Amino acid sequence: MSRRAAMTLYSDAHDPVGHIVRIVLAEKDVAVDVQFITHETRPEDLHDLNPYQTLLTLIDRDLVLYDPGVMLEYLDERYPHPPLTPMDPLSRATHRQIRARIMRDMYGQLPVLAERGQVAAEAARAAVRDTLVAIAPAFSRHKFFLSDEFSLADCCLGPLLWRLSHFGIRLPAEARTLQRYADSIFGRPAFAAALSPVERAMHGR
Repeated sequence: MSRRAAMTLYSDAHDPVGHIVRIVLAEKDVAVDVQFITHETRPEDLHDLNPYQTLLTLIDRDLVLYDPGVMLEYLDERYPHPPLTPMDPLSRATHRQIRARIMRDMYGQLPVLAERGQVAAEAARAAVRDTLVAIAPAFSRHKFFLSDEFSLADCCLGPLLWRLSHFGIRLPAEARTLQRYADSIFGRPAFAAALSPVERAMHGR
């Protein structure tokens, strides 16, 4: 791999996981060249750099990362300000587990919404909605997700909440605190800066 002058992120413009990584980069004000690609327009060298042939790839000079979780932790450690994870090991482990549950319990349903039949899609919508309703009370006690400080967990939740209407998911009245939280996340300059043109169009922006 040849040396690169700047950090480069390859991402599908539709990909909510890529959106998470872009939010972290924007929150930390990292100079990065974001390249929106598809499998048809993927650069030839990504075939060699990413052994799983996934589109989401972060390249920082001689370092190539293709696991989203590793990307988030690398960026938070390399660019420590503002910090997006707790400092002590116990809190960091708890925080890491929260993010893992967000990705498994909610993001894991998104491929079903996009690709499966109506019955499976309805079940996936219900699973995402019910999980969000279950965590909604937490937002009446903290400004952010289980914390008064913005964190990687919020970076993970934001893209999912942005896509709820796109996937036909409506939050019930009892989740109004979650809707207020979502509006506050959408209003962050870094969130707006991280949106791809496709993502902007989801809300007519």
